[in-house]
Amino acid sequence: MGMTSRPPQDESAPAHGDLPPEAMPEVEDEATEDVGSGLDLALDEVATPAAVGRGVEVIRAYLAQAPADPGVYRMIGADGEVLYVGKARSIRKRIASYARGEGHSNRIARMISLTASMVFVSTRTETEALLLEANYIKQMKPRFNVLLRDDKSFPYILLTADHVSPQLTKHRGARSRKGDYFGPFANVGAVNRTLAALQRAFLIRTCSDSYYENRTRPCLLWQIKRCAGPCTGEVAHGDYAALVEEARDFLSGRSRAVRDQLAADMARAAEALEFERAARLRDRIAALSAIQGQQGINPKIVEEADVFAVCEEAGQFAIEVFFFRAHQNWGNRAYYPRADRSLSPGEVLDAFLGQFYSDKPAPRLVLLSHEIETRDLLAEALTARAGRKVEVAVPQRGERRELVEHAARNGKETLSRKLADAASQEKLLGALGAALGLAHPPRRVEIYDNSHIMGTNAIGAMVVAGPQGFTKAQYRTFNIKSTELTPGDDFGMMREVLRRRFTRLKKEEETLADAPAPADRDAFPSKPDLVLIDGGRGQFEAAKAIFEELGVAGVALASIAKGVDRDAGRETFFVEGREPFRLPPRDPALYFAQRLRDEAHRFAIGTHRARRKKDFVKSPLDDIPGIGPARKRALLNAFGTAKAISRAGLEDLARTPGVNAATAKLVHDFFRESQ
Repeated sequence: MGMTSRPPQDESAPAHGDLPPEAMPEVEDEATEDVGSGLDLALDEVATPAAVGRGVEVIRAYLAQAPADPGVYRMIGADGEVLYVGKARSIRKRIASYARGEGHSNRIARMISLTASMVFVSTRTETEALLLEANYIKQMKPRFNVLLRDDKSFPYILLTADHVSPQLTKHRGARSRKGDYFGPFANVGAVNRTLAALQRAFLIRTCSDSYYENRTRPCLLWQIKRCAGPCTGEVAHGDYAALVEEARDFLSGRSRAVRDQLAADMARAAEALEFERAARLRDRIAALSAIQGQQGINPKIVEEADVFAVCEEAGQFAIEVFFFRAHQNWGNRAYYPRADRSLSPGEVLDAFLGQFYSDKPAPRLVLLSHEIETRDLLAEALTARAGRKVEVAVPQRGERRELVEHAARNGKETLSRKLADAASQEKLLGALGAALGLAHPPRRVEIYDNSHIMGTNAIGAMVVAGPQGFTKAQYRTFNIKSTELTPGDDFGMMREVLRRRFTRLKKEEETLADAPAPADRDAFPSKPDLVLIDGGRGQFEAAKAIFEELGVAGVALASIAKGVDRDAGRETFFVEGREPFRLPPRDPALYFAQRLRDEAHRFAIGTHRARRKKDFVKSPLDDIPGIGPARKRALLNAFGTAKAISRAGLEDLARTPGVNAATAKLVHDFFRESQ
């Protein structure tokens, strides 16, 4: 990869192209005002010829210094915002095309009009440029690029190889553990279903190593024939290794050979009148059939492929991705990239693929619904990264084409449902805003609730809703920390939760006050337009007091109190400046408010129960600093229970395998001090 190019040092353009955005000096006042005002243009607005002309002059000033090598270029606005990241076989030729100033689409014209500086990074090959471009786009989220919004990692199935009895488990993240990884699966649900069927088919353990080491008798999974029981010697290590090898073969694509072998073993067992063994083999074959049968569509010829289909409706794009491994459908996922509506489906898919595979391994075959400009380049990049050939194809006939058409049908249906849901959600937000007297429909609604039992394990919960429905990635829980609260003081809990939430929000706003405008102008806001409290006048007044204390402005506040006898449909609303009121029983805004309130209640209750359950199984050993899982396990193996450990003498503790004298004294002193 080459060095970042140095921009021209003259008076015709800002001379700071090789500096990071945060280090860029301000441009001249006049240029800042003109271009800065253009930053507020909506993506659908048309740039004026004068603004385009100014941008062209900036680009021409950088043209002389643009390298002729392959590489990546960045177009930067006056306030340091990265507007666009692009790649080119020759950066100079690509920049020259922008410098013409005519024949551009409206999107490109807007981008040119906002450009105040440029940065060039040369690379050795165009393939490197493709990979670098994808990384830059994911990091900087430029406004004029196609953006992959949802970039969560995919779950895999891991068959471990670091234990005498390998474990079958789901895995997500870095592949730091030794073993065989199978995937990706579209979601955790698909992994769990497959794991359950694999347990029945191959009887591989799914328990953790620590659980395995501490077993003295078989667990319930062995009794219901979902584990061979290697922990207590119910199966010989050689026989268990054979089961593991069968599972590995099945997940690697050799499923027919595994099923044929099991069928032959079942026939031999039946001929030998070993009917119980034959029945067990029959159940294993049925489990394998369930794995393949529940996948919906299973290719016969295509063993391993990712299938991408892009569709467009009402200016919105959806990309449906299907994952096929070992001749099996391992699930699908829909993506909704942010893209300018002037782009064609092929252009959106082209930009999407580079970002999608920037941190994910590619299969041997990638099937696309539309031709893309960088198909050969993408195949070359994926091949270089994988260390084996990766084919990228746009099939026209046969089974491959059927797989693409199947993905396209799913994508169209998914996008239609999403658009319908979004339209309905927008109407409901508007109805709720009108019912509460808001000037505009809220874009972000935060709903708060508390949960506790007599003040114990007290939890505050915040759920978030917007035009796309509930935004679960924005949900938050608050462990009630104040020691001054009276147990069960709901008003005090609400004050603590809101104080912590809006104090932090205020600090974030102060930090971002001098930062460049966000690249994604359509991004979900971090500040709510409406705060809805689950409670009556007391909770409302507590929240109002916190808002006044912190100087919270621009956020509407309301609370919803349950009706008489907690009947749904008879809720009372409290809003500043109005008398308490009710909505008509069949009002859609009432139903929507109930749904928001119920989601907050569900989330708060669930979090509270999880915390309470954790306390039920908590051991006193967890409170001893320096006692980790290994020493805790050693002590429990030696003494059986925490109570027995608390009664043990210092010498007995010191004789425990894996526990040294210092640790023994630490444990001994802890229990003596607590007593």
